[in-house]
Amino acid sequence: MKRTKTAAVLATAVLALLPATARADTAHPDPQPVSGQQIIHDPTVIRLKSGQYVAYSTGGVIGARLSADTRHWDDAGNAFAKPPAWWYEYNDTGDPWAPDISYRDGRYWLYYAVSSWGTNHSAIGVATSRSGLPGTWTDHGKVFGSETTDPYNAIDPALIEADGRLWMAFGSYWTGIRMVELDPRTGKAADGAPVHHLATRPDEPYAVEGPAVVKHGRYYYLFASYDACCSGVNSTYKIKVGRSTSVTGPYTDSTGTPMLEGGGDLLLAGHGRYIGTGGQSVFRDKGQDRLAYHYYDAEDGGTPKLGLNSLTWGRDGWPAVR
Repeated sequence: MKRTKTAAVLATAVLALLPATARADTAHPDPQPVSGQQIIHDPTVIRLKSGQYVAYSTGGVIGARLSADTRHWDDAGNAFAKPPAWWYEYNDTGDPWAPDISYRDGRYWLYYAVSSWGTNHSAIGVATSRSGLPGTWTDHGKVFGSETTDPYNAIDPALIEADGRLWMAFGSYWTGIRMVELDPRTGKAADGAPVHHLATRPDEPYAVEGPAVVKHGRYYYLFASYDACCSGVNSTYKIKVGRSTSVTGPYTDSTGTPMLEGGGDLLLAGHGRYIGTGGQSVFRDKGQDRLAYHYYDAEDGGTPKLGLNSLTWGRDGWPAVR
């Protein structure tokens, strides 16, 4: 039954009187309908200069899909014909994870991670392309790495430009989300750049990963995936967000709780058939922000599929999924 306008106003007034708690959406929207090749994991999406949309993802040699309208997606092969040789230092199959695509200085930049499950002997690499299309990428090798002696894991890259400088957020478990400055000429970690700490949680195994950082108004917003990925219908992935006036933090949620102390507002969680929503990225589409992520379809054996929603911003500056 639809609520009346008066009831909605009263409900808002009651909520305003409740004790401050981090925002937690209780009525999560379904993803927009999509057709064609829906299977995907850790999507990164961009609208190319040609007007086409491309989505790259974990799987294959960075799996690719193309669309004219974001509603119907066609399989477009892989970013690379074969894995660059250096990937095999990090796993036996040359399997890349969690790409991130961006555009600057007349080129598309594709960042990605190579690692093995359960270790932080990991690396992030980069490739460039003039068109952004699969099969056109030139690999430039390792950007940044981590070893088993490090307190972080160099996977799940996400690029952001801030005040004329280039930054890369990254991280998974191993104390959570980190950030390092990049040299804009090479796209690789700047010499001697410190590693900043953006988000973690107080409980082992510190299950927070897959950052995305977005500037809106005077704030930078850190989106991250929390809890368990990659277990089909048993996945508990969800997306949380915090914000900061500085790209390197500190990031806090709407109650002021730091994301370094377990804070974060719930943005999107599993509901109905859409289980384990996460592996997210944010992209601009015709002047609007959109959220891309994967979910596990409970009505299709837990198959990972593409989720797309509009990302809107409230008058208080906090994002919501529509």
